[in-house]
Amino acid sequence: MSVLQTEQFKPTKESVMSHQVPEWYNDCKLGIFIHFGLYSVPAYAPLGKQLGEVELDERWYAYNPYAEWYLNSLRIGYGPTYEHHVKTYGKDFDYNQFTEGLTCEHFNPKAWADLFKEAGAGYVVLTTKHHEGYCLWDSQYTDFNSVKTGPKRDILKELNQELKANDLRLGVYYSGIIDWQYSKQPMMSQYQVDHPDNDTQEYADYAFNQVKELIDEYKPSLIWNDILWPYAGMQRLPELLAHYYNTVAEGVIDDRWGEGYHDYTTKEYKMGERSLSEKWEMTRGIGHSFGYNELEGEDELISSRELIELLIDTVAYNGNLLINIGPKKDGSICPLQAQRLKELGAWLKIHGEAIYKTRPYKLQHEPIDGGEIYYTCTDEAVYALCTKLTSRHLELLPQGRHAELITPIHASLQMDDKLVIEIEDAIEDLSALVIKFKR
Repeated sequence: MSVLQTEQFKPTKESVMSHQVPEWYNDCKLGIFIHFGLYSVPAYAPLGKQLGEVELDERWYAYNPYAEWYLNSLRIGYGPTYEHHVKTYGKDFDYNQFTEGLTCEHFNPKAWADLFKEAGAGYVVLTTKHHEGYCLWDSQYTDFNSVKTGPKRDILKELNQELKANDLRLGVYYSGIIDWQYSKQPMMSQYQVDHPDNDTQEYADYAFNQVKELIDEYKPSLIWNDILWPYAGMQRLPELLAHYYNTVAEGVIDDRWGEGYHDYTTKEYKMGERSLSEKWEMTRGIGHSFGYNELEGEDELISSRELIELLIDTVAYNGNLLINIGPKKDGSICPLQAQRLKELGAWLKIHGEAIYKTRPYKLQHEPIDGGEIYYTCTDEAVYALCTKLTSRHLELLPQGRHAELITPIHASLQMDDKLVIEIEDAIEDLSALVIKFKR
């Protein structure tokens, strides 16, 4: 790295806020989120509604459908998770004892990376440290990690090696303002989440050192901070982000730092907003939880068709999709979750040109008789992605001088003042019909 590159960003808010989203992030469209930690051992949360469907009050936290929030739900002292814990493990069983159950005997980082590549992803974000405080790399700042305890393996290092072999970019999730190893108070309101009792200078220095360690050791293409950055450490945040941008030339950060720091914004399940003017990212689990929840079956998981439609909708409106899987305590990936990724990848293998490296069109979405249409575009083409089909006869306005089918089905196309499509095959199993208009 040249001296000029090293000094490009200064440790000031004005300097780091001038950073632009790198093209690779605009182009790749799909990432894989991995929530893996001690919460993968109990793998429990009550089934409930998605984030954004209900008010985040005390009852929601006690009945939290996120398995990765198990420790907080336990500390509340009542509710399904607390009752499950007492019945299954006993009232005196300490959460940190779950290190003994995180065995990872079936953790195969090559199989993980191969699956993510097959899914069509461009980047992979691992929870290096979630709110519970357990770290998945050999951090010099704590022994509460997967190398010193539990599986005695450096999950991040092993996975990163295989991601590189598959030409996949590494992203690191880090729980910034929350660490339940530094906090004993249960969180029962959004205010407590945003203002935890662990927000001390000692903890802020710890978080700063750990994220800098991740930057220096792994040079991640993306840093996904969660909730906020510690208020006690906010003064040094420009220093940390400038160091990141100067170390990783095409690095990118999310918007969960506070005080406006971000490269892109985030939307989680039904919470948050999307924007055509600014890059954003949609994230959700394949189920209602991010961490693995043994209670979730076929009915609780997003269907492959819904997942494809979600990707199309997200990309048409200028977003990326970060879809989450939650591995089991032995390091294996739930077959139902893997199936969703494989089916998404199979669709992308055929239709990827309508997704990857595209940009929003002047028209993003419109309903038509017999379905809905989303649009994406490149300099050379406009793509119409028809979803929720109820008719084999479709009519839409031409968006170019020539039209062709990308989807391999039997259908006729006639274009004059309208493009008329007559589909000969059955449409019941058709996730989306994609037409390419050449400009």
